[in-house]
Parts: sequence; C-alpha cells; structure tokens
Amino acid sequence: MNTPIITEQLWGRGVQCPFDDVIDVRSPGEYVADHIPGALNFPVLDDAEHAEVGTVYHQEGAFIARKVGAAYVSSNIGRHLREYFAGKSKEYRPLVYCWRGGQRSASLATVLSQVGWRVALLRGGYKTYRRHVRRELEALPRMFSYRLLAGATGTAKTRLLHALAARGAQVLDLEGLARHRGSVLGREGPQPTQKHFDSLLLAALDQFNPAVPIWIEAESNRIGDLYLPPALWAMMRASDGVVVQMPIVARVRHLLAEYSHLLADGEGLKTRLRLLTTRRGARQIVQWERLIDYAEWDALVTSLLAVHYDPAYLESARRCHPHITGSIQLGNESSDSIEALVGELLRPSVS
Repeated sequence: MNTPIITEQLWGRGVQCPFDDVIDVRSPGEYVADHIPGALNFPVLDDAEHAEVGTVYHQEGAFIARKVGAAYVSSNIGRHLREYFAGKSKEYRPLVYCWRGGQRSASLATVLSQVGWRVALLRGGYKTYRRHVRRELEALPRMFSYRLLAGATGTAKTRLLHALAARGAQVLDLEGLARHRGSVLGREGPQPTQKHFDSLLLAALDQFNPAVPIWIEAESNRIGDLYLPPALWAMMRASDGVVVQMPIVARVRHLLAEYSHLLADGEGLKTRLRLLTTRRGARQIVQWERLIDYAEWDALVTSLLAVHYDPAYLESARRCHPHITGSIQLGNESSDSIEALVGELLRPSVS
C-alpha cells in the first residue's frame, strides 16, 4: 500500500503546480479566511464540528475529543470519496494540507493513499504556506518595475487598466483584488481578509515577467480595510507614471454610469456619505442628501468631486506619489477614446 509523501514543495514565479489537485481539509471558515489559490475545500470537520471537537478537547481531554472527531472525520471522508474522488484515475496525484500538517490532513491523505493514489502532505500545512507568502512578498515586489496610472476620481483609470491588460500589458489590478474602489463609495461587497488579499497578490505577481513593467493604479497603501505589503508600497512610491486628465462633464457622466447601482438606493447612499461628516461637516452632508432626495445626480456628483474627491486626490498624490511627472489627456469615457489612449500609453516615449 502507498503511504503519503511528506513535502515542503510550493510553487510560484512561473512554476506550475505539480499536483492534480490541492486539497484543503480545514473547515469552511478557515478556508474562506485564506487558502492556497486554486485549492479545493474538502473539510474533514465542518465549522460546527471543528468547534465542538475543540470544546471537548479543553473540557474532557484529548482522548474523548479524538473519539468525537474520528466519527465526524470518517463520515466526511466517506462522503468526499463518494462525491468527488470516485471518478479519479489511478494516476491521480493530490496535495493535501490542513492548519499545521497534523491529524486532519493525515486522515484524508492516509485513506487516499490506501486506495492507491500517490498523495503528498504539505509539511507544516497552511502555516508553511503562510510563511512562504510573507517571505515572497518581502522580496518579489522589488524584482519588478512599475508604471503608475494616476488621476482624479472618474478619469476611467480602471477601464484603462483593463484595456491595457487586453492589449497584453502586465497589469496589477489592486482594486479588483481588494474588491474595493478605494473610496467611501467604493466597497464592492465583502473584502477578502488581509491574509487572502496577500495570497491573491502573490499569485498575481508570480505570473509576471520581471523584464516587463507592471501597470498599476497610483493607490495609497490602504484599499478599504486592506493594506499593501510594505515592499510593494515602497516600490510604488519610488515609481514614475502618468496622470490621466479628463473634462469634468465626462468624469461626471462616467461616474454616474459606473455607480448607477448606488443611485437606486438613495437611503443607502446617504448612509455612506454620512461617513464623511467628520471631514466635510454636517451642513455639507445635508446638502448632498437634499440633492439625492430630488435626484439631482449631475449636481451631486459634481459637488462630491469639487468638495471631497478632488481635494482628497491632490493631497494623496502629493504625499504618496511624488515622482509622477507626466500627464495625458482622455477626452471622454468612450471605448474609442480608451483604446486610443492605451495605444499612446504603450508607446515607449510616453513618460
């Protein structure tokens, strides 16, 4: 019979994962908090079972906890074998991990090995992977050069980044990874945890060629509730780039299209804007709320830009990205204008 192979092998920087599947046997809650990108979650204990076994361990001791846990583990492994692994060929080769490379991963790995599959166990489990992420994010960002795309709110920077990527440029979409557009109105559902953001960021960097510059939006070091790794932030602060400029009428039109979902929920929009009370004052918030009540959307967005977003952008740009020297004009937010500007950005002479 086969026995699990113990490995510390992790991959990245253009090296493909050598396993057919990466199996995370931790509870769904642990998996959501962070996991190896691409890993499948086949928990041997679900969240409630994991909590119960932990409680029994502290109250009644390890032996009783192992008996309770073994019953759950056996049942869950049996279900996974019937529902997922039954279709795998004899050549199937998975990597299995849990929190510390202990009993949870060993239980599934042992059963799969007994079936006859070549199974690898990650020594140290998720904690080994997490050390790998921290170590890589201290060194890897320094291997690249960066081109910053700056500009006030509403200058279609995200669309430009997507268009650059479509033309084959290396693009790091920080707001996309963070699920947040970097403002009080920019949250796009729950953000990943800081650890999972780190994992997503490392996975993105691993795909890039150090000989080619990375286009990246000129963010601050914080996007919503998440922080950029210090090494990446240091490289961004030292990098050059261009400021995208666009007429105010086009910016307003673009923002109304991009944030149309907020206009459908006036009370929710008011709630978000009240978060700016300490910065812009209660009287200003009341004025914005009045514009919402009367659906004066053009006036609302124009005022938000003039009173809050443009001053905030100028302050942040001076503080965070002092080396950006160039500027470039985007006439409007049309696809033709975006494509024309992308062509200009990709010319070597643009600076």
